[in-house]
Amino acid sequence: MTTSKYKSNRNVVYSCKYHVVWCSKYRRKALTQAIQKDLAATIDDVCSEKSCEILAEEMMLDHVHLLFEVDPQYGIHKLVKQIKGRSSYILREKYKHIRTHLPSLWMHSYFVSTVGGAPLAVA
Repeated sequence: MTTSKYKSNRNVVYSCKYHVVWCSKYRRKALTQAIQKDLAATIDDVCSEKSCEILAEEMMLDHVHLLFEVDPQYGIHKLVKQIKGRSSYILREKYKHIRTHLPSLWMHSYFVSTVGGAPLAVA
């Protein structure tokens, strides 16, 4: 983790931190410890490719919490789509019981909330 408050790319200086939660299909308790380990590796791979910093992650048997910072020009929706899509593909290929018991690994929806920043009264 970096200690810098702001990040930048060619034309934007930003500090965009998001808390994202998504669930397994039907809230099935499909995320065993072995699956969670592979899921964490997949999330790390996608985030490193997209220059996204993971600040915290927590996985339960039926849902995932992530706190990360992403470039606003790339967009939170694209990053979540990449993570969910790639992890579903990889985990369903590796673990046959996921393929046979669930039509897809993740629900289509997810929760996202911004984190931090100054209140409007300061502006």
